[in-house]
Amino acid sequence: MGIFDKLFKKGELKEEPKAEQALAQQAKEAEAVGWDAIEKEFLRVYPGQTNPKHYGTIIKWIMGGDDPLDGISVYDGGDFWHFVSFGLTEIYEKECEDPEISGYGYELTFKLKKNQFEDEEAEIKCICGILQMVARMVFKNGDVFLPFEYLYTGQTEGIDAYRKSNLTGFITIKDPTVETIDTPNGKVEFLELIGMTDAELKTLSDRASVEALYNKLQSDVTDYHRESLV
Repeated sequence: MGIFDKLFKKGELKEEPKAEQALAQQAKEAEAVGWDAIEKEFLRVYPGQTNPKHYGTIIKWIMGGDDPLDGISVYDGGDFWHFVSFGLTEIYEKECEDPEISGYGYELTFKLKKNQFEDEEAEIKCICGILQMVARMVFKNGDVFLPFEYLYTGQTEGIDAYRKSNLTGFITIKDPTVETIDTPNGKVEFLELIGMTDAELKTLSDRASVEALYNKLQSDVTDYHRESLV
């Protein structure tokens, strides 16, 4: 069992039925100005996807649950799924003192290449669990991440649902698909995770080395079947 097994399976997510999504949308229209701004930016990139897959947290963090993110939406990017989190920024009312920045200043994103998965739904939920795990690190430990950093845990098992992939950790970049947005609660950036192999992660030492590795990779879409670059 790796660190991801211990961390991202603690909480519970469920894909919200259409009726629940409609009620949630009504509530968001009334108060979730930060949430709406994030959705607006993703609708700019993915026109017409007004009802993407959405995985809501059953017991919210504020109610004592284990998952800091209120939800994760998954947009169809054609040959990949594009995930975005809701909860690291102030998606409802303004609470922090800094008027320029919303919450921690960023939401997490991830692009998963579509493959002939044994169980695609399991893989999507697995990524949702990982995003919750990373958000938990921010909420509990104050670990605020920046572009061109890396998450190396020493885990040797894959980050996929069945632990078969060579990818065991992540680097971070500024998501090139979506733009930084200004919301009524402050600025929001989108920090993307990209899956990396253990060998690749062991070559990293600073942000410059992460940037160089990303440039060598030449893609921000995580492909569970790709070969290691080193």
